[in-house]
Amino acid sequence: MDETALKEILQLVNKGNNLGEKIYLVGATKTIPYQTINHAIELGLEIVAENKVQEFREKYAFIKNAKQHFIGHLQTNKVKYLVGKVELIHSVDSLHLATAISNQAQKVNTTQNILLEVNIGAELSKSGFALDNLYENLKTISQLNNICVQGLMAMLPKSDDQQYLANLCLKMRTLYDKIKNDGYDLRYLSIGMSNDYKIAIQNGSNMIRLGSKIFGERVYGG
Repeated sequence: MDETALKEILQLVNKGNNLGEKIYLVGATKTIPYQTINHAIELGLEIVAENKVQEFREKYAFIKNAKQHFIGHLQTNKVKYLVGKVELIHSVDSLHLATAISNQAQKVNTTQNILLEVNIGAELSKSGFALDNLYENLKTISQLNNICVQGLMAMLPKSDDQQYLANLCLKMRTLYDKIKNDGYDLRYLSIGMSNDYKIAIQNGSNMIRLGSKIFGERVYGG
């Protein structure tokens, strides 16, 4: 883990985004041992998140003094392992998944906070709602029982065109603000990962998800 990088990022997020809003730093902890995660928490990391349900289940009980989120692709048959345990599920990419989360939340008598994932770059390789049908789905999902839509999430495409990425962030921010102005109580616009978080927070994001920037390049088992 890069302690210096973490301290620098914590200082950066404390300055807020370009709109003066608080920035929430989420540590993406895929493949990272819980001991390392807890050390990062001791240094000031307040939110951690897994990409895979199995890994979340293995580490959940060992993570101390931090909020736990889920940021990976989620299958409906694994919803039961997360609902009521994670504070926020970022990656709700369909009405079908939202309905499964709602049903499970009812079963365990809780309200599950979620973000709606938007496929901002219209990439075939990525899931998420299309921009042009997000609002329609938001209205339906917001009426489901035991579910609370707290914001939007997006993954920026891989691109060296900084202006293109900035424009996508601004497009997301415009949509986020419109939804808020229409009376929806949104709190989070989750855009920005280790390679593009600075562009994101300069263009309206108030939540970033950083893995390798904090923990170093991941080592995968053979």
